[in-house]
Amino acid sequence: MPNVSGKVVLITGAARGIGAQTARELARRGARLALVGLEPAALEAVAAELGDGHFWVEADVTDADSIGAAVSRTAERLGGIDAVIANAGIAPIGTIRSSDPGAFVKTIDVNLGGVFHTARAALPHLIDRRGYLLVVSSLSAFAPIGGMAAYTASKAGADALASAMRSEVAHLGVAVGSAHPSWIDTDMVRDVAHDLRSFHAMRKRLPWPMRATTSVEDCARAFADGVQRRARRIYVPRAIMLMHWLRNVPSSRLVEWLMQPTLRRLIPKMEQEVADLGRCMSERNQEIQS
Repeated sequence: MPNVSGKVVLITGAARGIGAQTARELARRGARLALVGLEPAALEAVAAELGDGHFWVEADVTDADSIGAAVSRTAERLGGIDAVIANAGIAPIGTIRSSDPGAFVKTIDVNLGGVFHTARAALPHLIDRRGYLLVVSSLSAFAPIGGMAAYTASKAGADALASAMRSEVAHLGVAVGSAHPSWIDTDMVRDVAHDLRSFHAMRKRLPWPMRATTSVEDCARAFADGVQRRARRIYVPRAIMLMHWLRNVPSSRLVEWLMQPTLRRLIPKMEQEVADLGRCMSERNQEIQS
């Protein structure tokens, strides 16, 4: 897909953040967008901003029937689907010891199960167009840190799912890629930083490029470029590629030893902050998922 002009791209989690900004970038390049998510007012606002020829639909990626209906409506409304970006995701806060089991299960359900339901619904349409599926994983898929166990597990699973899917559909002409952004300046990242000062402090102690923050505009451009070239992997920033090559380093004895003083000090603070908040999701995510 060297040129996305006129192509139909469906994006989940498109109401805000990376999803919304990627929609803006692809629309600027001439694509026709289907915006999918759980916030109808925000989706409608983004679609109106993009102008004529775009479409939004409310759907829950954890519900096979819901996302299936959204995919079908997109194909009927826009005449087919050329690319899908499975971007919908949430990030709970806190450690395994202190977190709500329901928040862990919900994270896996959205970040991994949602990718499965989205891909399964979209694949017939992508096969028709010999299209492209981009699964939004994360740096944390191969560089886990304390306080992000649920998110890390879900994104590692999404990465593995993308790799397996790639081998299953390549002979059908469908390309599958995975995206691995680090810290992107979005509502989700800012909400966690606001809720947990200890986590923000721990981020600052991470080695480069694990602590790098990228603007949502730069991330969207990287995603749009990846869609155009049907990329196998997208790293944001590009230096994250180094962490993929060295993915055994973050969990090595050396790094654990180096991080141990910081973790001993900040993990208990994080657990106390979560207890004081009385919730394991950001206020925004709790409202959206309820």
